[in-house]
Amino acid sequence: MTEYYTEEHEWIRVEGDLATVGITDFAQGQLGDVVFVELPEAGREVTKGGEAAVVESVKAASDVYAPVSGEVTGANQALVDDPALANTDPEGEGWFFRLRLSDTSELDGLMDAAAYKSFCDSQ
Repeated sequence: MTEYYTEEHEWIRVEGDLATVGITDFAQGQLGDVVFVELPEAGREVTKGGEAAVVESVKAASDVYAPVSGEVTGANQALVDDPALANTDPEGEGWFFRLRLSDTSELDGLMDAAAYKSFCDSQ
């Protein structure tokens, strides 16, 4: 399993052509207490950089972007039922959706953990 990060603070864990997507700990810290999420439905096609989900906190509403293009295979119903999972376990049980990648070469433009940490440190 390989993990990548975006400049918009999404993470993506990839196994073969399947991936799980969520927001990073840095993102949830910036948002504050998450109170609502809107997740994509299975079967929806998402495009790299396109809006895929919405997260609302006590501070703001924010779009969650697709780190890569693909077809959504499922969403995290537990997160819908308990949006606070995005705060308590953003890079674990607080994942947003899963997808089947349509073009694995799109992963090439994403950051690894070290590059993402450096990116966040410079914010």
